[in-house]
Amino acid sequence: MSKDMKIAVIESDRARAIGIIDALKEDGWQDVVVLGDVTGLARKLAALEPDLVLIDLDNPSRDALEQVSAASDPQGRPVAMFVDRSDDEMTKAAVAAGLSAYVVGELQPERIRPVLKTAIARFQMMSQMRLELAAAKQALADRKTLDRAKGILMRAKGLGEEDAYALLRKTAMSQNRKVIDVAQALLTASDLLA
Repeated sequence: MSKDMKIAVIESDRARAIGIIDALKEDGWQDVVVLGDVTGLARKLAALEPDLVLIDLDNPSRDALEQVSAASDPQGRPVAMFVDRSDDEMTKAAVAAGLSAYVVGELQPERIRPVLKTAIARFQMMSQMRLELAAAKQALADRKTLDRAKGILMRAKGLGEEDAYALLRKTAMSQNRKVIDVAQALLTASDLLA
């Protein structure tokens, strides 16, 4: 876990904020910024561009949770939230918001490091899963595009499936393009001619 990460701490209570800063700095993190007021939080976080967001709330409302999670962009960076108390609805809202860590119980300095390590690891795992899902969706979309392009060639030229794909591949090679790009161009042209 890199100690040169910029950490934004969202904490309205000055004494608690100082305790968090001290614990983070004692653990080696030096680039720590405290945001005590959640007014304009999205703008403030966009200007700061932190690598990690640590949120400490006494008793969060569902609205506060949604505002904080939307402003902190849980898909763009790890977000760890400490709350003093919670209920089933708040826990579900935290999971739905995509928080990397949601810890119920008073924030204690010795708990910060393991929670942040867990939040970072979970964020990295979820990011990898999102990338893999996007790649799988793209592969499926590409496969559908190729199948449609082969179908057009099969009907127009009376080719079999293998010959239609071979023609797409040959055209792609001769034009120094990807097969999927040639297939997409064929679909676009076919739509224009239809």
